[in-house]
Amino acid sequence: MEEVVKFLQHPGLTHYLILSGLLFSLGLFAVLTRRNAIMVLMGVELILNAANINFVAFSRYVSTSIDGHVVAIFVIILAAAEAAIMLAIVLNIYQNFNTVNVDDINQLKD
Repeated sequence: MEEVVKFLQHPGLTHYLILSGLLFSLGLFAVLTRRNAIMVLMGVELILNAANINFVAFSRYVSTSIDGHVVAIFVIILAAAEAAIMLAIVLNIYQNFNTVNVDDINQLKD
């Protein structure tokens, strides 16, 4: 019993990898099952955050360099730019089609 308590009190690489795997799974589930474009974007953000957790965890527990932290910052910047561009696209789609349902948007207009 003491080993379980000690394992849960001091998070290690395994804890972060399990958390990252859960986030990635939830994000993948949201991307594959949701029809609302905004929910799909939220799934993509969860996948990117899972990758960030992996980068930082491996940087902390495997080596002493800050390479993982730098890559995580670049991924956060990329995610912010992606969110801004996709929000503009979703707003434009809503303006033209009056829906954000991905299944209803199956044609391109000139």
